[in-house]
Amino acid sequence: MGLNVTEKIIAAHIVEGQMSPGQPIAIKIDQTLTQDATGTMAYLEFEAIGIDRVQTELSVSYVDHNLIQSDFRNADDHRFLQSIAARYGLYFSKPGNGICHQVHLERFAVPGKTLLGSDSHTPTAGGCGMLAIGAGGLDVAMAMAGQPFHLNMPEVIGVHLTGELRPWVSAKDVILELLRQLTVKGGVGKVMEYFGPGVKTLSVTDRGAIANLGTELGATSTVFPSDEVTKGFLMGQERQDQWVELVADPDASYSRIIEIDLSSLEPMIACPSSPDNVKKVKDVAGKPVSQVIIGSCANSSLRDIMVAAKALENRSIHRDVSFEINPGSRQVLENADIQGALRSLIHAGARIHQCGCLGCIGMGQAPATDTISLRTFTRNFPGRSGTKNDKVYLCSPETAVASAIKGVITDPTELGDAPTVELPESYVINDSGIIPPTEDTETVEIIRGPNIKPLPEFEPLPEDLEAEVVLKVEDNITTDHIMPAGSKILPLRSNVPAISQYVFSAIDPSFPERAKKAGTVMVVGGENYGQGSSREHAALAPRYLGVRAKLVKSFARIHKANLINFGIVPLTFENPDDYDRIEQGDTLTIPGIRKALLSGAKSVTVRDSKGNTFQARLDLSDRDRYILAAGGLLNWVKAELSKGAT
Repeated sequence: MGLNVTEKIIAAHIVEGQMSPGQPIAIKIDQTLTQDATGTMAYLEFEAIGIDRVQTELSVSYVDHNLIQSDFRNADDHRFLQSIAARYGLYFSKPGNGICHQVHLERFAVPGKTLLGSDSHTPTAGGCGMLAIGAGGLDVAMAMAGQPFHLNMPEVIGVHLTGELRPWVSAKDVILELLRQLTVKGGVGKVMEYFGPGVKTLSVTDRGAIANLGTELGATSTVFPSDEVTKGFLMGQERQDQWVELVADPDASYSRIIEIDLSSLEPMIACPSSPDNVKKVKDVAGKPVSQVIIGSCANSSLRDIMVAAKALENRSIHRDVSFEINPGSRQVLENADIQGALRSLIHAGARIHQCGCLGCIGMGQAPATDTISLRTFTRNFPGRSGTKNDKVYLCSPETAVASAIKGVITDPTELGDAPTVELPESYVINDSGIIPPTEDTETVEIIRGPNIKPLPEFEPLPEDLEAEVVLKVEDNITTDHIMPAGSKILPLRSNVPAISQYVFSAIDPSFPERAKKAGTVMVVGGENYGQGSSREHAALAPRYLGVRAKLVKSFARIHKANLINFGIVPLTFENPDDYDRIEQGDTLTIPGIRKALLSGAKSVTVRDSKGNTFQARLDLSDRDRYILAAGGLLNWVKAELSKGAT
């Protein structure tokens, strides 16, 4: 039987395990990326490993999140990242050069290669035929040190596309429809692979937009074929020598096939406060809108900006709406200017921001109280915008600009004829914002500001575990709930003691103080615990506060991996009904947990302070068990290196 595209890439990179869904494998990583919110910690971890130069084919350090320099801390981190890149042989994308996923798609994505990034939306590069996976910073540091990436072999779901998108319907509507069908848990443990005649009607940046929000399905990655459309995109980027054809074999199979007729889709919108709360735009139309933003790593390509600009020709923004544009890259901004888009946008009343993540990560652009904000962003988790009880909707650029014109949520088909956007065969390319690696790295001085603190050291797992349940939470807790972002907290990413004071602040601001008082802590949660961002601080900071285990109904993939990396035991209820028996403040005891881990036990007995017992599962690989027993990945790696192991 033939192979699909995902299987072909994995087969070319697998170094450990068998390609059987659900089984542990390890794959060679060709490229890595980091962004500044996760990168400072990732490079501190890389330094701790003790490697002189990155061992990948290509690694890039981007600055795109912490762009607001309200004091010295962000600027210091940027200088640290630039000096780290020069010292260890990375490309460095300067502040203002653009969002990592957009820039990587333009300048570095290569069909058939693997990419590991310390950002959950790294799968955007799947639009160019890569197997791109989001992970915690420590996993990325290990990949930069030449180590393979460990994961469970994913199922591959085939999404068969037919037809062609109608006017006013775009790629964002495709992935919103999938989110409506599958929910934010529908892709866990899976890769979404697109195929069929409808694929050739989508540009590479369209494909990237779909791949980007595959993350919101919980998917490990999203993969598109590399075809003539891919070739044309790479030619426009003057990188045609990097193109290879990569398509599924005619007799390739998938664990499941989802049929989508592109011509049947309508404008869709994700209502507050989850990306899978999706409805047709026409079913929620008419609600007054205060803010509309086009941007983020999902929809800030040249095509997205041009759609808005052309729709605004001879029109203006409604007087009650703040209409804002976050271009995805300097290349997007420059090419939009050449095509006259900036004049149309500015004349119509748009606010043009610098190229970066900004409002999507809560770095400015917070909406007004009790108002609706329409965004072409990736997530609308509660409070992520920076405004408490926010009302954030996720939509396409077409729906966004139509609503900005009308002042209410508007189905864009009401505007009449749709604008026609012709993407250039050749882009104006300006790589002045990207500093290439240097050869003479040993003379480079690494510049560290006073906010950059050393990595905490953690002790191994004890033989027995007794911990207080300091917090019990519900289903679908996100990493924003665990470790919030925003302009107040993001500058603390390189200072674990300082950032730990905000753990669970969105749910219970007293958590840090109560955790320290308890000493050894456990958190209990529901389904899909830890969905959302790849931010490893959602594991690292709780570990610093004494969290040694998390007991939940199910975990999101990246967060579970991050917990293991920092020595927090991820436990799942064997019987989900046992969740209801635990109360916040209970003490849970697990005798012999270390022995159970190292002996390969599939479950452990948990005893609560009322005298009840129940079973909790240990769904872990052998490698995971060794890491947890050592107290974390760095501890284990250092121990292995001291023994001369690889």
